[in-house]
Amino acid sequence: MTQFIAVIDIGKTNAKVAIVDKENWSEIAVRTTPNSILNKAPYPHFDIEGLWKFIVQSLRALNETNPISAISITTHGASAVLLDHDGELALPMLDYEHDGPDAIKSSYKKIRPNFAETGSPELPFGLNLGAQLFWQQKLFSKEFSQVQSIVTYPQYWAFRLTGVLATEVTSLGCHTDLWNPWENKLSSLCTLTGWNKLLAPIREANDILGTITPRITDETGIPVDVPVYCGIHDSNASLYPNLRQRKGPFSVVSSGTWVICMAIEGNNIKPDPARDTLVNVSAFGDAVPSARFMGGREYDLLLQGNTADCSDANIATVLEKKICLLPAAENRSGPFQGYAQKWQGDEPTDGARYAAVSFYLAMMTSVCLNLIGAQGPIVVEGPFSRNHPFLDMLSAATQRPVIAASTSATGTSIGAAMLSADDSEIAKLNSAKCDREIDCTQSNHLISYADSWREAVRNIQR
Repeated sequence: MTQFIAVIDIGKTNAKVAIVDKENWSEIAVRTTPNSILNKAPYPHFDIEGLWKFIVQSLRALNETNPISAISITTHGASAVLLDHDGELALPMLDYEHDGPDAIKSSYKKIRPNFAETGSPELPFGLNLGAQLFWQQKLFSKEFSQVQSIVTYPQYWAFRLTGVLATEVTSLGCHTDLWNPWENKLSSLCTLTGWNKLLAPIREANDILGTITPRITDETGIPVDVPVYCGIHDSNASLYPNLRQRKGPFSVVSSGTWVICMAIEGNNIKPDPARDTLVNVSAFGDAVPSARFMGGREYDLLLQGNTADCSDANIATVLEKKICLLPAAENRSGPFQGYAQKWQGDEPTDGARYAAVSFYLAMMTSVCLNLIGAQGPIVVEGPFSRNHPFLDMLSAATQRPVIAASTSATGTSIGAAMLSADDSEIAKLNSAKCDREIDCTQSNHLISYADSWREAVRNIQR
């Protein structure tokens, strides 16, 4: 009997509920909605109840045509939900791009663990979850005093489905300041602040937390015995299938609003927090050198109103004239923080612009991979896995083969669904998958362009 896994996949920009066919690990149905921010008191926050309504409606509709046999969850990081005695929100879930936490950053710095302990760089706004919690505790002390449970974001949705409270290491370990990846335990910050007493119990990403509640059955028509998996941070969802299928060294590029680069068994390079490198934590609890930039956000900013495709002639023009975009379009994070974007050559339009932007994103990705000592083939997951100029330039710039993952429109949903997979099912996927390998390591035109881009970046850094 075919098994259909429902995946709740909450990205920073968009949310979706997908159905993954476990027979061939393909995404066969999906419903999406924007992940809206409510810009009202007490601070900009995510529309949790709006998302919940979307999730329930989607589960009901998708279950009618593809009877759901299990539910898994993946979400963006830098987020946790604060629950009171009754399991309701003690405070709204802060939009991590709100600058409120910056107002008391000097106070937070006095208690914040150093990078050597957490592998978590100091980031602006609420991108460090610890900074969020500190700010909420200081400015909204009355409401924070009612917090009984701090739940990482994927596990919040699992709680809504099952009533079981949990946290999980991939979310605890993604630049939160809350986790020590070297010793696989909560950081000293949690003890100092008392948050360790509030954090829900730590469970494995592939644990079955429980089955859906009778209320969810009534609202969706899904049988009450359907299991719900604990869930996983979205970048780690992209990494998870590769950890179960590949031998190192290799790297994974997870693309979405954020482009997250993760190195497995690469060169032993000390991460540089000033370049937005960090240490993530895999679903197996291992430290994973990582680097990132807001590539999806930059793509949208740069291409707004322009053609999202290009011809061979467009590519040839960009390569011949060395039309380069220099970093950074979104400079509040990533390896070139504080730099202002600049076009070298005439600013292109239409197809040529798409080609130049794609090359820029590939070069930024290559910088990130270099910063974390990545070696071996590069697996690209998510939307950028379908961007041919990006893939070609990434291969040329890194001098390594690039594998465009073919299993899904976004690797996060498949990765989350695979939390339910046993070894035999992984082996079956290995025999059936048809990833596409790109090798442009001998393309002189692409290599010359990559060299020119790097030289131009060196000049602006001087």
